[in-house]
Formats: sequence, C-alpha cells, structure tokens
Amino acid sequence: MEREARCMCGQLSIKVQGEPSVCLVCNCNNCQRRTGSVFGVGAYFLHDQIVDKQGTPKKFHIQSDSGNAIDSFFCSNCGSTLYLEAELFAGMVGIPVGCFTDPDFPEPTMSAWNQSKYHWVKHPEHWINMPQQTPDNP
Repeated sequence: MEREARCMCGQLSIKVQGEPSVCLVCNCNNCQRRTGSVFGVGAYFLHDQIVDKQGTPKKFHIQSDSGNAIDSFFCSNCGSTLYLEAELFAGMVGIPVGCFTDPDFPEPTMSAWNQSKYHWVKHPEHWINMPQQTPDNP
C-alpha cells in the first residue's frame, strides 16, 4: 500500500509504502506547540519505505525533553510540519498522521509523555502508556 502525505497548501508531499513501524501519540510540550493541539500523532516509517518527496522544506532543530535531537521539516508557505527525523527513531521518518487525511489509517499503539498530557484527554486503555519517552523507554 502506498500513502501520500501533504502540507496544507500542497507544496510539500511525501509518499511512503507499507505500514508504519511505529504509530504513537505524543503528549510532550514540544508536540503540543508544534501542532497547536494537545498532542501530536506520528507514524514512523523506515527510510527505505519513502517512495518520493516533493518540494523543499524548511528545517527546525530542537532538543527534546529526553535530550534527543528532533528535526522538523515544514512548509515555508503554509507552515505545516510534513515530517520529522528524531534521534530516538534513527533510520526512520515520522509523519503527522493528519497529513495523510486518511480516516482508515492504522490506530496508534502507544502514548508517550503522559506526564504532560492534559488531564481531560483519555487514551485507550489497550495502548502502551508511558509517563515519559527516554532511550530506555521509547
């Protein structure tokens, strides 16, 4: 299966093939600020699953609360983050699930940084729930 994710204006796109290796909800403060929502939902694909990239993104580098580096690649026109490269998930690209606009996308299997989760957000009990996200507890 091939999937395409795009920014809001369509200048950037990325196509991937197959299923994500990891799909998770992140409640960290950085994801809250990056998305403008109370959490981010990311699907991580191996680099060799990338079929095509279109457009030239801008890059923003940050250290996460766990100390790992994260590079966000976003559209300079509309500001949408199209993909991430996180040190914790080396060899993978993380794509915000909403950029696929596919309601049949696979469900996340875990929730990270629950210590900064809004108290009124409830994630499914069958997900793996982690208070933080560290190299020992990805």
